[in-house]
Amino acid sequence: MTSRLLAGPVRSGPVCSGPVGCSLALALVMLSAAGAVAQPQPQAQPAKERVVLLPHRAVYDLKLDTRKPSRSVDGARGRIAFDFTGDACEGYALSFRQVTVIESSETGPRNIDVRTTNFEDGDGKLFRFKTQSAVGGRLDDRADGVAERNGPGYRVQIRQPRPDRFSFGGDVIFPSEHLKRVIQAARGGQSTYNVQVYDGSDDGKQIYDTFAVIGRKVEPGPLDGLEEPVRKPEMQQAARWPVSISYFKAGSGDVSASYAISFDLFENGITRALVLDYRDFRMTGELVKLDMMKPSACAK
Repeated sequence: MTSRLLAGPVRSGPVCSGPVGCSLALALVMLSAAGAVAQPQPQAQPAKERVVLLPHRAVYDLKLDTRKPSRSVDGARGRIAFDFTGDACEGYALSFRQVTVIESSETGPRNIDVRTTNFEDGDGKLFRFKTQSAVGGRLDDRADGVAERNGPGYRVQIRQPRPDRFSFGGDVIFPSEHLKRVIQAARGGQSTYNVQVYDGSDDGKQIYDTFAVIGRKVEPGPLDGLEEPVRKPEMQQAARWPVSISYFKAGSGDVSASYAISFDLFENGITRALVLDYRDFRMTGELVKLDMMKPSACAK
């Protein structure tokens, strides 16, 4: 998964970078980390090793995680539909939708609908994004624009919510590249990885410092005991790691993450066992459908 998932109860991020990224995460739902985490410092890029992200379609069923006490939330349920296509030569395209119903005795039920499409070229130099969220059937937030590398920095043109242009510099990457670098770091035995990510969230004007925590590697092998959709021959040949990614608004000085997501990350970029942690409640996402698409012959 390359997107961030579920926008906060009333506003959207972009996805999900990823990873469900993204990363996921995948990246698009504004998640809030529970507790404070030290703001990450810049970290060197992990050693280059070819990562092949497999095109796939996935569906996740969401429900309230009763292991964490919930404040002002009596129930929550929803679904994520995730469509990831392309390759490292032509680029990666993502289509993402999440519908969530939050039930509260104080405010009544709220229906949140987040939709995102984006495209990232194979060289990581161009990123197009379009996101919109609706609450109770009413449009609540949207972003539409394109970011492009311009020499040592980036140039961004925003079409919605209002026309604007701006630029930024630094070692900033897009969501699919972020997912690949996390996988490279995991393969290299790293337990953490930090980098700045731009994914078009917050009206297309926000850059995030990201901090990934990578758990112990699970070697390829039988997937008995996991959900049925993931027990495919292609998946049995892939190693996986438990990963948590926290996002901090760059330059804000905040020590608390703006949002976070946890999941099992396979080295082909597919994710399972999602955990979306909000300030007041937490949701889990179970993989209920996984369709693998034929990868291209791209050797990049």
